[in-house]
Amino acid sequence: MSDPSILGFDIGGTKISVVLGTARGEISLRKSFPAHTERGFQPVFEEMGAAAEEVMNRARSPVAAVSVSIGGPLDVLAGIIKGPPNLPGWVDIPLKQLLADRFHVPVYVEHDGNAGALAEFYFGAGRGYRNIIFLTMGTGFGAGLILDGRLYRGTSDVAGEVGHIRVAEDGPFCYGKAGSLEGFGSGTGIARLARMMFPDLWGEEASAADIHYAWHKGSPEARAVFDRAALYLGRGLAILTDTLNPQRIILGGLGVRAQQALIEPAKRVYAKEALADARRVCEIVPAKLGESIGDIAALCAALDQGKLLERE
Repeated sequence: MSDPSILGFDIGGTKISVVLGTARGEISLRKSFPAHTERGFQPVFEEMGAAAEEVMNRARSPVAAVSVSIGGPLDVLAGIIKGPPNLPGWVDIPLKQLLADRFHVPVYVEHDGNAGALAEFYFGAGRGYRNIIFLTMGTGFGAGLILDGRLYRGTSDVAGEVGHIRVAEDGPFCYGKAGSLEGFGSGTGIARLARMMFPDLWGEEASAADIHYAWHKGSPEARAVFDRAALYLGRGLAILTDTLNPQRIILGGLGVRAQQALIEPAKRVYAKEALADARRVCEIVPAKLGESIGDIAALCAALDQGKLLERE
């Protein structure tokens, strides 16, 4: 008899994925679609439900739980979404209850930074370590903290909102302020930084991928954008290292895709900024799960909160 399945939702500002997986982190089925968050919550929720039904109809084993990875802020245990900046109109949405009413199985919701940290902790570059920081570095910029071997959410579920930290007096306007770490370490921020620095070269339609492509083609303007982003990202990495003294900082998103353009110059800044004793015991590494991390992270709320993980 097949192991029970976990139905996972990876909800982002750009795309949404629905996966079917196991407690071993194995993904058997997957369906994704553009988020088009400008539609508001209800049309997106209906499309999520339809995609989930399609995936479940192809499952070989019953679904034991629903697991969600989504950007904050949110009330994790209650599963209430409190207006993530990349999901306009998703304010005080009782997502956990809505999913429970639809699928009639236990539902678990987790911040995407936390879910990514758990995925790497269980199955990736954080395995075997007790103190790690995972950075999302996608449409937004957030962190998941595993401290002394346990996920740390903070007093009101906002631990890890490191994208809100101001690291510069000025910069792209992201996460409610100019000069935030999200403005220099996220895809959204880097695209806005390029438009700020070179408005005649890049317009509103430009993406971080476009800037990265230009960097690969030798564009001095793209190099200047990434060098400025790396300066402040490196300072942010030093702040996190000095504060939390982790064994590893694990980078998702741009941290996997833009190693040479962004991460290597950020590490040079970091080497000058962080305390030597903290830096000596901390490695900065790309997520081992790579592009599959979002799918596996979608299962991790159930694995952690529902205690469904199959330990070796």
